[in-house]
Amino acid sequence: MTRLPRSLAYMGLALVATLFIGTAGFVLIEHYPVFDAFYMTLITVATVGYSEIHPLSPAGRVFNSVLVFFGVSLLFFGIGLTTQVVVQLELGEIFGKRRMRRMIDKLENHYIVCGYGRVGRGAAWEMQQAGLGCVIVDRDPERVEAAAQGGLHALAGDSTRDQTLLDAGVKRARGLVAALGSDADNLFVILSAKTLNPVLNVAARAGEEEAEEKLRRAGADTVFAPYTHAGHRLAQSLIRPHVLQFLDFTTKSVGLDVVIEQVRVVDGSEFASMSLKQMQVRREIGVIVLAIRRATGEMIFNPPAEEVIQSGDYLVAMGEQDNLRKFERRLAEVKS
Repeated sequence: MTRLPRSLAYMGLALVATLFIGTAGFVLIEHYPVFDAFYMTLITVATVGYSEIHPLSPAGRVFNSVLVFFGVSLLFFGIGLTTQVVVQLELGEIFGKRRMRRMIDKLENHYIVCGYGRVGRGAAWEMQQAGLGCVIVDRDPERVEAAAQGGLHALAGDSTRDQTLLDAGVKRARGLVAALGSDADNLFVILSAKTLNPVLNVAARAGEEEAEEKLRRAGADTVFAPYTHAGHRLAQSLIRPHVLQFLDFTTKSVGLDVVIEQVRVVDGSEFASMSLKQMQVRREIGVIVLAIRRATGEMIFNPPAEEVIQSGDYLVAMGEQDNLRKFERRLAEVKS
């Protein structure tokens, strides 16, 4: 328990103890009924200035004087503690927002997730698991607080406004996820984001099927319809359950440390102009190359061993995470 909650707990216990002792004292000393004794204790501790319920004896007045002393002490302590709570909350919120803003300003090549609902949370979790920089933008302060508590950079604001996207670093970002509740809001986000950063990679959530084409025309590189995708996976779970289980293993790391990743062949890589057979990636690194996406956009599935890779190609590979990172480092090595 931190210092502030502990102080509040002690104050509550002191107040209850004072009311109990005061009630018991008036019952024993002045022979008040229990309710009258409690009421007398309450008005004494609260220092409201009401008159005595029944005339007090000298012993009762001495006891009441001690009770007034404790009541006033509790009153001042409570005022001080309340002021401390308010000041700490206000300052904590102000400095917390400033600290978060400074952290966001330092991000580059990060991703922005607009909307922290069910879809947005899933996207943010995947990025967090991949170790990627991610900024959450949501109108709801409670969602923003939940994202911040989860270790994410979070910003409260309207994603459809240009200034909010600028605050999230859209001009320095690599990608954006439009996962707001309505297709109209996602459309506004895409238009604003693409205007501010034309090379930004945008993925959008579509609630209605007819909105998919509109979102693409607005500039979305990828449009995802959760309900259509859920129906597809439900059918696949019945028709091809083993295929679906395999995809879950490779995309969600369910039960196995095996994932599918895309790895870029950097310019000047020592592996450029080499065939997959010459690279020996399966034997030496333990990675399987499933496909090659050429810099021209051509996709080659299940490439033969004689296929030659070039600078700028993306290799879609499957393997354990450590092996994939080792493979990425190998492809990033430049000829000396």
